[in-house]
Amino acid sequence: MSKNPSEDAQSGQAPEQQSADQKLPGQSKSLKFQPVKPELSQTVGDIAARKLKAQQHVSKTVWSGLGMMGLVGWSVVIPTLLGAALGNWLDKNYPDSHSWTLMLLIAGLCLGCFNAWHWVNKEDIEINRQENGEDRD
Repeated sequence: MSKNPSEDAQSGQAPEQQSADQKLPGQSKSLKFQPVKPELSQTVGDIAARKLKAQQHVSKTVWSGLGMMGLVGWSVVIPTLLGAALGNWLDKNYPDSHSWTLMLLIAGLCLGCFNAWHWVNKEDIEINRQENGEDRD
């Protein structure tokens, strides 16, 4: 490569090409850059993607699993208790031949189980989507 940029432009070669073909002092052959093999870059990319995926799943610990079970449990317990409390109030204020407490307790339990099933199903779909490498858009 010459010191004058106008001489580089006149030679017709880009400066990168000129530096790649130049000889270093004490060498008999000119230097040429080897192209990167596509298989190597693909392998490196795959390894990097696996590392990133593994880093995302580090937060999945025993405590997070217990916390998830707690959320599912509370999603069943709260509607059940609310149904029982409302039924108890109705039994005290509006006595009838059938028990509002029992009926609303069962209704709250069914509603809570449906709510827990819906939430767990949604989480399962999200986990499968992440494992299959699909982006969430």
